[in-house]
Amino acid sequence: KVGFDTIDFGSFVSPKAIPQMRDTAEIIPKLDMSQSKSKLLAIIANVRGAKDAVNFDEVTYLGFPLSLSETFQQRNTNKSISEAIDIVKEIQELCVKNDKTLVTYLSMGFGNPYGETWNTETVEDFVRTLDKIGVKIIALSDTIGAAEPQTIHYIFNHLVPSFPDIEFGAHLHTIPDTSYVKIEAAIEAGCRRFDAAIKGFGGCPMAKDDLTGNLDTIKLLDFFNSNDIEVPEINKDEFEKAVIMSTEVFPN
Repeated sequence: KVGFDTIDFGSFVSPKAIPQMRDTAEIIPKLDMSQSKSKLLAIIANVRGAKDAVNFDEVTYLGFPLSLSETFQQRNTNKSISEAIDIVKEIQELCVKNDKTLVTYLSMGFGNPYGETWNTETVEDFVRTLDKIGVKIIALSDTIGAAEPQTIHYIFNHLVPSFPDIEFGAHLHTIPDTSYVKIEAAIEAGCRRFDAAIKGFGGCPMAKDDLTGNLDTIKLLDFFNSNDIEVPEINKDEFEKAVIMSTEVFPN
């Protein structure tokens, strides 16, 4: 009812891995999308999950976590980068056959905390590989909230004009005090797709700062309003209701 472009609403992954998401398939038939322009995105971590997700007409996007870090890819999906890229190819084929769109998240997109090689060329090589596969949406992810604004600006400023057929997004983790400068850096470099969560709920358990969470939707909208940046129409009354509902789920 709020009017966001996309809602990242659930996951088709192993219930052993993420038990909180085990009932995603049960939730979908209970969603009333008749009066909503929003599209649903489901996270999947393997081909089996993708095969489950494409069976639902309500799901438009399948999101897959690919990492520039071999260490993080193994921890996140128990696969090597090479194996994960092969999975991306299969999922992309499934998406094309079933009229879905694959969104690939590039974790460690702005730096690598594990001592592995990371530079602009590394990021570009991954994007070029995904471009050849046919992926049209790539969300660069600051998984542990360590990216500096200048790095964010530099990466987007390089990639956006170099790959005009790809829609680049920002999946930023941040402490509250640095939210605005990170948003500004991405906007100035041409990024127009942002992931956010009300009050910054969620995040990455590997972040070194307990304050590091997802980018706060409230701060994102405040930044857009303060800088007269035109965004899709948001129903402010419904958004306020959503904020209130979020405090009922997470009182603190």
